Amino acid sequence: MAAYAYIRVSTDKQDARNQTYTISSYTRDSNIGAVSFVEETVSGKKSWRSRRLAEIIESLESGDKLIVTEMSRLGRSMLEIFEIFSICISKGAEVHIVKNGHILKNDINSKVMTFAFSLASELERELISSRTKEALARRKSEGKRLGRPKGSLSSKLDNKQGEIYALFKKGINTTSIAKIFDVSQTAMRHFIKSRGMDKG
Repeated sequence: MAAYAYIRVSTDKQDARNQTYTISSYTRDSNIGAVSFVEETVSGKKSWRSRRLAEIIESLESGDKLIVTEMSRLGRSMLEIFEIFSICISKGAEVHIVKNGHILKNDINSKVMTFAFSLASELERELISSRTKEALARRKSEGKRLGRPKGSLSSKLDNKQGEIYALFKKGINTTSIAKIFDVSQTAMRHFIKSRGMDKG
């Protein structure tokens, strides 16, 4: 039986290191044994069939394990994630979601859980997108200029700078920090860079 760890990042190499560390700790504590790590830098919007993930899934056999830190590493749509789980389960393989502590396999509970998690992830993204669009439309209708004035370094994160710095220095990736403070990854990377946190 084989075990595969799938690491996907968009651009943040620190995130790749964090994923590798998280999975390594999990497999060691779970006595899973030897694990083959597969890493690629690609957007989650790209179909899983066009990524190296497809090679892993194609090679899976009964009893094998596919390990990821979280569902979003596999895909960004409900249907895509559900399709991946369905294929893995039909092959008799297990899917380990480390951060949730779930092991999905060929049983009814896993199938129900898979659908519920996938649906929740899809709805969450749609709600965030909808709220963002509504907020921008409202600001525009009020005649407010969108975006930060050119050359300005002010940010709603300024009063959280100490907390952000502490997390960043502990090796927490910018994606996770952005989620904690409810901002985009781009905004968090810009804030960290503009405040020189990545240099000290």
